[in-house]
Amino acid sequence: MFKFQEICELIRLVGESGVASVEVEHGGSRLRIEGAPRTVIMEAPAASSVGPTVPVTGRATPASTGSAAALPGAGASAEAQTTEEEVGLHFVTSPIVGTFYRAPSPDADPYVKVGDSVTKGQVLCIVEAMKLMNEIESDMSGTIVKVLPDNAQPVEFGQRLFAIRPA
Repeated sequence: MFKFQEICELIRLVGESGVASVEVEHGGSRLRIEGAPRTVIMEAPAASSVGPTVPVTGRATPASTGSAAALPGAGASAEAQTTEEEVGLHFVTSPIVGTFYRAPSPDADPYVKVGDSVTKGQVLCIVEAMKLMNEIESDMSGTIVKVLPDNAQPVEFGQRLFAIRPA
């Protein structure tokens, strides 16, 4: 099984090196990172652990990345495309690839809503990655102007999650 830190390091290395893709097998799991479309494809281990590992062949179609801002290294072009309404806003971005959740449980109220005042260090949401619930905290004080992803939506590394007007 891959550790979260190992996956993050591999994603960073692929992004920096410009290689087309990397595929690594470790502990019965296989991880494939494609550099060009910036997608991560994980294959679950085979149902049977008996017998030799058979490599899977074929080409997976890249997942939707959502927007140019979701791509690592696309910061310069995304900043150039900032709209007038975004001027002066601070964006909290996802530090990992995972699933965005607004609340700690399906029947609970969201951590924050549009119009709420937040302080630095306050939990804004959860991003689930590999069955781990990662609390995402605000890195500044201000007012929530916009919640960008929908609840239970997949998010990419660097994707904008919240727009905050600094206090």
